[in-house]
Amino acid sequence: MTTVIPGDVDVRIESFGFLHGAPPAAHLTIDLRHHFRDPHVSPQLRYMTAHDEPVRTTVLNTPGIAALVEATATAVAAFAAGPSADVVTVADGCAGGRHRAPTFAMALAERLRRDGLTVAVHHRDLGKPVVQR
Repeated sequence: MTTVIPGDVDVRIESFGFLHGAPPAAHLTIDLRHHFRDPHVSPQLRYMTAHDEPVRTTVLNTPGIAALVEATATAVAAFAAGPSADVVTVADGCAGGRHRAPTFAMALAERLRRDGLTVAVHHRDLGKPVVQR
């Protein structure tokens, strides 16, 4: 799936699910599968997505997520400070692409916008069916 990026975007963030295919090309790829709380394991959250507040709350309250958002924002700033004027691309993935990755992408976008950057966010696999594992 191709996403058209307007010319005035500084950062492109794409969330995805590793179980739906290879990660998209990016300057930074963040793998959220093994170190952060997975809402999929909760029957109450499994069929929800990052658009639902209980999922966002669960993911964002996981120890380490806030620090990873900050660290990623610092890395994006380092790429943006380079001599190239290209868009900085961040891909972040979890297992199915419905919970952790899109929540992280939205939190990172919000953080980067506070720094005055223009951010485009695309959720490659958010609308796909829940992966049965």
